[in-house]
Amino acid sequence: MKIRPLSDRILVKRVAEETKTAGGILIPDNAKEKPVEATVVAVGNGKVLADGQVRAIDIKVGERVLFSKYSGTEIKVDGEEHLILREDDILGVIG
Repeated sequence: MKIRPLSDRILVKRVAEETKTAGGILIPDNAKEKPVEATVVAVGNGKVLADGQVRAIDIKVGERVLFSKYSGTEIKVDGEEHLILREDDILGVIG
């Protein structure tokens, strides 16, 4: 299944969660928090401004981003968890 986000929305896939701390302690599944770091899978065309022009999205496919903890809508694509976010929910690009 292919999904193309509309307007200023971005489809991301969260990075793998750490199961061990730097000191070697294993973290149980129920104590883990979902990561706020993801890889961009697809982007929309951009936001439509009041004058009808489309402002392109600055984020590109393949970039790693940080996003707000409780933002976005979780969906499953081909059995894998993804998130659809607005461009405003992206806090920064890593790298």
